[in-house]
Amino acid sequence: MFSYRHAFHAGNHADVLKHLCQMLLLEKLCNKDKAFVYIDTHAGAGLYDLTSESAQKTAEYQAGIDALTDAACHNPHIRAYLKLVEQYRKQNRYPGSPEIARRLCRAQDSLQLMEWHNNEVQQLALNFKHQKRVKVHHRDGFEGLVAITPPKPARGMVLIDPSYELETDYQVLPDTLAKAYRRWQTGIYAIWYPLLAKKRDRSQGMIEAIGRGPYSSVLDIQLSVLPQDEELGMYGSGMLIINPPWQFDQQVASLLPELTQALGQGGAGDFKVSWLAQQD
Repeated sequence: MFSYRHAFHAGNHADVLKHLCQMLLLEKLCNKDKAFVYIDTHAGAGLYDLTSESAQKTAEYQAGIDALTDAACHNPHIRAYLKLVEQYRKQNRYPGSPEIARRLCRAQDSLQLMEWHNNEVQQLALNFKHQKRVKVHHRDGFEGLVAITPPKPARGMVLIDPSYELETDYQVLPDTLAKAYRRWQTGIYAIWYPLLAKKRDRSQGMIEAIGRGPYSSVLDIQLSVLPQDEELGMYGSGMLIINPPWQFDQQVASLLPELTQALGQGGAGDFKVSWLAQQD
């Protein structure tokens, strides 16, 4: 239980999609001078060494961030993401979502980072020990999200990125999200989920449950890099965005063709942007 370590997957195609969406959302929040809070419910270690035994065992970053770097994309959002990641990649590292948030958030903004895994939270605390605006919580992210909402200031975003190692995550997440939303309806919620083989897929039921929730605006973004298998494997991933900012959907739609071409494996790859709920 709780054996998941993100170091095995750092910089893969799922991280690329997730972190592009995260950057766009944080940039939207930074467009106004007013301070905001960034909440990460499953923060991991925050920064990853791609020369480590864990990263080298799977080398998923080669078909993710490295493939995107080699693709010479022209989309300005992709180029901004690559520019941010470049300095880490030169040091054989990759920034997790907490580090990306630290880079993009301003002096007046705060970061609330949660992690339950003992080793991961120790590394997370070490990576951010000199950051006064960052608070690290050793707690379950689902429980913690409800406990700290509504935050102060009541402006900001939540990234929910569980491992889905436990099948119960697919049920706990929609329930937790609804509870947090009832307490904080103005926040932006970004939820990552995997696209798995047909016999392992649980994401569709979770998406449908969230689509039936109390939300006025829900955007669904999906990126596949392989054909869906019957038995095994993750062929892509998705992001659900609750309360997406104005024109966020257009920005994501503009980068997905190049992203799909760069990350699609063996000529495969596809994307979809759709509304599960849309405010009139």
